[in-house]
Amino acid sequence: MGIKIQTKPFGEIEVSELQVIDFPDGILGFDFIRKFVVLDAEDEGSPFKWMQAFDEKDLAFIIIRPADFMQNYELIISQSDYEAVNAKSADELLVFAIVTIPENPENMTANLQGPIIINPSKRLGRQAISMTEKYTVRHKILEEIKRKSEAGG
Repeated sequence: MGIKIQTKPFGEIEVSELQVIDFPDGILGFDFIRKFVVLDAEDEGSPFKWMQAFDEKDLAFIIIRPADFMQNYELIISQSDYEAVNAKSADELLVFAIVTIPENPENMTANLQGPIIINPSKRLGRQAISMTEKYTVRHKILEEIKRKSEAGG
């Protein structure tokens, strides 16, 4: 059954209720927003997606899977982050990073310190906290893509 929602990137669209992900704790800075929908970008094959707030048309984040631009991304999060989305391991999760695109898009960054984890089978999501120092809040995406292609990835 489809649900009509207002979105920032696409205007009014219809989504399946299966696309609605519950974020019981919201996300950093938006803890009062508890439901999001993950939407594909308009460009087919683009690694970017939209994480649209279900009830707030003007709130949408661009997200990307770290594995799509990094050679060896490792999800290192606390047990409580896993428990919050009803998962036992990273294999059960979709992992995304929120992207920031400044005036010069070449300097776009991904927040790998606060990954978005989604358990698709339970439709539960959370902004986790990375337990490793090797990732930053502003990880340069294009530099990582270049590194990955140089490494033959």
